[in-house]
Amino acid sequence: MSEVADLLAQLIRIDSSNPDLVSGAAGEGAIGDFIEQWFRSNDFEVHRLEKHSGRPSIVGISRGNGSGKSLMLNGHIDTVSLGSYEGNGLDPVIKDGKMFGRGSFDMKGGIAAMMVAARQAKLMGHSGDLLVACVADEEAASFGTEEVLEHFKSDAGLVIEPSYLQVTMSHKGFAWFDVVIHGRAAHGSRPELGIDAIAKAGHFLVALEEYAATLAGKLDPILGPGTVHASLISGGEEASSYPAQCTITLERRTIPGETSESVQRELREILDSLTQSVRDFSYSLIPGLTRSSFKADPESEIAKIAVRHLGSALGHEPLIRAEPFWTDCALLDQAGIPCLLFGVDGDGAHAASEWVTLESLEIVTETLKNIVMDYCR
Repeated sequence: MSEVADLLAQLIRIDSSNPDLVSGAAGEGAIGDFIEQWFRSNDFEVHRLEKHSGRPSIVGISRGNGSGKSLMLNGHIDTVSLGSYEGNGLDPVIKDGKMFGRGSFDMKGGIAAMMVAARQAKLMGHSGDLLVACVADEEAASFGTEEVLEHFKSDAGLVIEPSYLQVTMSHKGFAWFDVVIHGRAAHGSRPELGIDAIAKAGHFLVALEEYAATLAGKLDPILGPGTVHASLISGGEEASSYPAQCTITLERRTIPGETSESVQRELREILDSLTQSVRDFSYSLIPGLTRSSFKADPESEIAKIAVRHLGSALGHEPLIRAEPFWTDCALLDQAGIPCLLFGVDGDGAHAASEWVTLESLEIVTETLKNIVMDYCR
């Protein structure tokens, strides 16, 4: 195997499934140890960030030899469940030009490419600083990249998530809310005393569906419309009682120009209208996790350099794409770091079988090295 394929196989063998997704899962401790040692053995300056015990993010830095611009390569070292994988997800199997295993595509392939490209660039020598951020927890709340950005900044960034050798310039954000509908507990035989919170919640669910329909008319030219859906619902204690509370958890996918605050205003408008039109309707609105949408500047220096070098490797202009899901690009962008996303080809993210093409692994590694040598000149 090539250097990058061998490194990927070693990474796959280490269980780094996210414990915030799967109770009791291994977390990033062991893979963090491995990456930290790899950086040290290749003479990188190494920083281990571990605000969350057992959940480290590792930053390897190759200091420049001049005054060039700095670049951060970012990728996550956690994976989703091994239990959902068909077979042994920790066994890297090569077949038909592909390497199979949990995380091979999402995104240990990108991590291996980042590390090897950084080592090659370090040996060649570059002027600006190169930071390689191997972060925890992207599959849940992304506290890894948040912690990295508390300590490190750079002139530009690349997130090496899998993208089928295409370039992602924009993606949606999201905002989570709990809508708590209040009722009044009472024995089922005493309807004059009770208020059925679950029945009242039905009015909100109908209004939520109508709200979703209105979003279809508010389009981003690349990402399309924002969306909303009810994700979870809970309420009641037993069959013989009126429920005092019903909680609906919802997710609102956002496009540029929409924020958690603007979404909260829209939801309150709906809920306040129901308090006026539905007898005994009462609610609380509780904001949850929120992440901003992302849109790169295609005219930025890092975007032009990345597109040019990837196009050269492919032999044609790379396809520019937009994603309906969220990535750590938004956090880099919010920190004032111009960035974009590209990565390996393959398939099976979060699926029963996952694989990366070895050809794309080599292409991404070579392209990253060339981008570093060009941008950090």
